[in-house]
Amino acid sequence: MDASRVRAALRGWGGVGAMAVLCALALASVLLLPCTTRTAAGPDRAGQRIAEGSQARAGDCKDSEAQKQTLSPSGADGPTIDAIKARTGAKRKLIVGVDQNSYRWGYRNPNTEGAELEGFDIDLVHRIAQDILGDPNAVQFKAIPTSQRISAIQDGRVDMVVRTMTITCDRLSQVAFSAPYFKTGQQVLAPKSSSITGYNGTLAHKRVCTAAGSTAYAKLDADRKAGTLPASTDISTTVPNQLDCLVRLQLGEVDAVVTDGALAASQAAQDPTVELKGEAFTTEYYGVAMKRDATDLVRRVNRVLVDYRTDGWQASYDKWLSATLGKDSSASRPPAPQYLRTS
Repeated sequence: MDASRVRAALRGWGGVGAMAVLCALALASVLLLPCTTRTAAGPDRAGQRIAEGSQARAGDCKDSEAQKQTLSPSGADGPTIDAIKARTGAKRKLIVGVDQNSYRWGYRNPNTEGAELEGFDIDLVHRIAQDILGDPNAVQFKAIPTSQRISAIQDGRVDMVVRTMTITCDRLSQVAFSAPYFKTGQQVLAPKSSSITGYNGTLAHKRVCTAAGSTAYAKLDADRKAGTLPASTDISTTVPNQLDCLVRLQLGEVDAVVTDGALAASQAAQDPTVELKGEAFTTEYYGVAMKRDATDLVRRVNRVLVDYRTDGWQASYDKWLSATLGKDSSASRPPAPQYLRTS
């Protein structure tokens, strides 16, 4: 698409919407990001209720309880952490897969020198790096599309992914997760002028965009097959990254977007002509994803999260998310962690 066509298609959407489109197009080919300089607050240890038990068999896993299938916290080093610490010179960094265009989660702030990478997920990355390497800025960020989060971990391109990634049973069969660090749910995003009222019959004959490999697409596909979503709802439009759905919506190529409510609220903040329609229709939890056999790293991240929930989480929420999700963070706070995976 040439520049004149983009400008024509965006007429009436405003400067913020245009910026979202141009950012998405300009950043699509970026794979490797430089380290940012933002620091995170130091840890302040505090107790946390812990439940432990036997690891559930794969066939027993329920998505509503998938967030419990993680390992108990530990500060001990192991082979994975030893390998990270053994990196020398400029390579002695934690390699983390993140997003760079999810507003207030992981995004390039154009108002900072060098368009610094910022957001709620980025704050957590800095805290983990501080704990493992003693330096919150010892991070090599890699931009990972939604559809490549699991393969990036399995291929060893990253040590972990911190990218609004929902913990599910299917994903647990491929990667390991930390305890949850955020609670959200799927919601519908559409133009304010749209007749769509939520996740219901008003989606009949509508074109809905989701990110490839997302829990949103899996939910829509399952519900359409089950008959709880109108059969005429077109869910064929999938994109590599969530912001691309907002672009499709702005260009009039789709009628609605379905994504995590936390992300949808940030997208609505980028474009005043769209809004959330209806309430969240799922309950989901974000976790830090790692290799299944990186048990020492999983335990270490869980220990970091014990401290972070008490000292750091709320400050990060207030800074990045209160403007879009509200000052009351209680609906977004993860539950007390349970550690039912034993090996």
